[in-house]
Amino acid sequence: MSYIKAIEVLPEELLVLIQKYVEGEYIYIPKKECNRKLWGETTKSKKETYSRNIEIYEKYKEGVSIKVLSEIYYLSPKSIQRIILIMKREN
Repeated sequence: MSYIKAIEVLPEELLVLIQKYVEGEYIYIPKKECNRKLWGETTKSKKETYSRNIEIYEKYKEGVSIKVLSEIYYLSPKSIQRIILIMKREN
């Protein structure tokens, strides 16, 4: 994330007011709720994770144990169990 110089975008009176509270520090201004994006919305992460979860579930149905799946996918057995449960509910 890059930063923008406040002096270049804020009116002087607002900058003076902000300086009463924070001066010479970085400050994060969050997006409005209506402008926020959901996780995975701007990348392929969500689709890749879903595909991986389908793959895990299919292997589980074929008889691969939770322990082996956790070793293959570098996930804890609890995570594998959670994925299987979620996938069962979807199907």
